[in-house]
Amino acid sequence: MPGDVDRNAPTPDTATLLKRNPVQALTIAVVLAATAGAFAYVGGFVTPHRLGANHFVDAMQTAAGGPHAGFRRAHAKGICIAGSFVGAAPGRAISKAAVFGGAIVPVTGRFAEAAPDPFAKDSSEAVRSMALRLQPAGAPEWRMAINDTPGLHVSTPQAFYDNVVASTPDPATGKPDPAKMQAFLAQHPETVAFLARMKARKLASGFFDDTYNSVDGFLFVAPDGTKRLVRWSMEAEEPFATLTPAERDAKPANYMFDDLLARVRRGPVKWRLVATLAQPGDPNRAAEVWPADRPRVVMGELTIDHVESEATGNCQDVNFDPLALPPGIAPSDDPIPFARSAVYSVSFRRRSGEHKPPSAVANQSAGARS
Repeated sequence: MPGDVDRNAPTPDTATLLKRNPVQALTIAVVLAATAGAFAYVGGFVTPHRLGANHFVDAMQTAAGGPHAGFRRAHAKGICIAGSFVGAAPGRAISKAAVFGGAIVPVTGRFAEAAPDPFAKDSSEAVRSMALRLQPAGAPEWRMAINDTPGLHVSTPQAFYDNVVASTPDPATGKPDPAKMQAFLAQHPETVAFLARMKARKLASGFFDDTYNSVDGFLFVAPDGTKRLVRWSMEAEEPFATLTPAERDAKPANYMFDDLLARVRRGPVKWRLVATLAQPGDPNRAAEVWPADRPRVVMGELTIDHVESEATGNCQDVNFDPLALPPGIAPSDDPIPFARSAVYSVSFRRRSGEHKPPSAVANQSAGARS
């Protein structure tokens, strides 16, 4: 969680990082989302030699040892959620989006782990995501795909692609080439800094007591037209708890999903949506975090009161596109959301034509829709 990061923690050198788990360290995934309109940016349609979304997905599948048919190419293991959102008055001063108007807004979404393997053991993956679809009555919807990481490991689509390529296992050894990974880290000190932040943070015990961050910069547009560069977080109202690595390893394979189901059976779970406002000079680069003293505005409260396994017709078939934005929220010049959008469009098309096997957490549900 961002508040648990030691910003003064020493940054390890490349050799130290490579002695740790290089596969996990160098395959930290971002949540990718979909829109065909962003292909002009990274889709390769404008210039044939430009890095394209198909290249991204091909590289991700190769790094993962091949696609898992019917599942998302990243954050493959997930569960569907539903509930509501109510905007807070302070939020209406900085964004005219209908979701902040104060009415009860229906919400559907998904919790997931970043691993491309939909049957990976929960304790093996330290990156979690929350994806949401907010649908106010009579107004455009808002979709978001947010992670529990302190920023991203890179700030450009090319660097993300290069990271995936460097992480791809050598067929002869079944492991990434240390020389390629060392070269990548040497060229990307922002990735080394990100990995230091990841090591310094405390990992929440589950989905329900974790905080999720937009990571990228977006523009909130006020009723008077004023635009502000922001990043937002869904901050858990549940008391924070953590587990030791040994405790996580001793848990069942699906413990985070099982714990979430059990928690929602006891009652709704809530998060505060908090926007952090950039100040002049703050970098709009996903791999760079902003100082902790930046102004924060509580935009509203999210309530999740229903959880169910993925199946045809619910969140399994939704692209949580970070560029599906309502009036009052707009993309900034951060290039990552455009790349995420284009890549996930390709991923969605591919898995849509594949047989959908049952989820690893199939046939389970808890709570009741509000």
